[in-house]
Formats: sequence, C-alpha cells, structure tokens
Amino acid sequence: MSTARPSHRDALLDAAAEQLVQRGYRGVRMRDVAAAVGVSRQTVYNEFGDKWGLAQAVVVRDNERYLEGINRLLSEHEDLYSAVEAAVLFTLETSADDPIKKAVLTGAGGDELLPLLTTRAEPVLFTASARIVDHALQQWPEMRREEMAEIADAAVRLTMSHLVLPSEPPERVAQFIARMVTRYLGTSSGTPSGDT
Repeated sequence: MSTARPSHRDALLDAAAEQLVQRGYRGVRMRDVAAAVGVSRQTVYNEFGDKWGLAQAVVVRDNERYLEGINRLLSEHEDLYSAVEAAVLFTLETSADDPIKKAVLTGAGGDELLPLLTTRAEPVLFTASARIVDHALQQWPEMRREEMAEIADAAVRLTMSHLVLPSEPPERVAQFIARMVTRYLGTSSGTPSGDT
C-alpha cells in the first residue's frame, strides 16, 4: 500500500530515475532520493520497500510510456497485423533512445538491473500483457480473451527479448511478431502479400 502522497511518489521516482541514469544502480542511494524530494529516508523505504523495489517501480513507470504509445497505435489501425507491427516497432525504436532502458541494459551496474527485463520481469510483463489484451479486445471484440492473452504474452516476451538482445533490424522483428500474432489468432488481414 502506498504511503507517500501521489506527488511525492512521482517526485521520488523522478529522483531515482535521474540517479539511475547518471550513476547506475550501485550509485542510487535511498537517502539521496529522499533528500532530493525533501522527505525522510524512511518514507522512501515505506513506499518502495528497498532499493530493488524502487528500481522496479522506476522501470514499471517507464513502461507506462510504452503502453500509452501501444494503445494509441492499436487504436490507429483497423487490422491486427499493422497494429501489432506498429506497436512492436514503436517499442523497439523508442527503447533505443530511452535512458532508463539504457541504464538497465548497458549502464554502470546494469547487469544488476537486467533481471527487471528478464528473469524478474513479472510486473512489467504482466502489466504490459494485461493492458494490451484489454485494449485489443475493445478494438477487436470478436477475438477470444484466452487466445489473445496467450499470444499477447508471447509477443511481449519476444519483443522484450529483442530489446535485451537485438538480432535483427526492428522492422523485421516487428513484421515477424505481427505474422506470429495474426497466424496464431487465425486472421491474416493486413499481412503483406509477400510475407505469407
């Protein structure tokens, strides 16, 4: 349960994000985060539990920006293929310039934070998958929730995998994931004719 006022929580996350980007995970100090906002160190501990909880909250909040963009892109496309392609491309391209993602992936002590996007990514994965499913079902109500949930989870995990360890250009990854989603759901509308 949140103990800090909402404005304090956002301010604490802003301060923590700035430290994370500038100093890496090892350089983040709860007392410095508290001092930047003008609250006690105990307030930071009450709000986030520990430094890992604070870092996790920074990453989850950063993820909200992606989810807002994904929701916008899903709404802008009538067919599922182009919507998924645009959403994946947006995620991969935005993350390339995201200082928080860079701190997690490549910053000082970044290997300590990497689990936030890999082995301990449950909050990010769950939130992203659930939000995408809810929005997609509003956009395409004929889809079955169970199937959409399964493929959304797979698509989010695959996108995060390419975010952590890119192996192809973002455009090709986006096209592949869009094909995977539409084929799984049995809809090929919007699939480029050369990609069947």
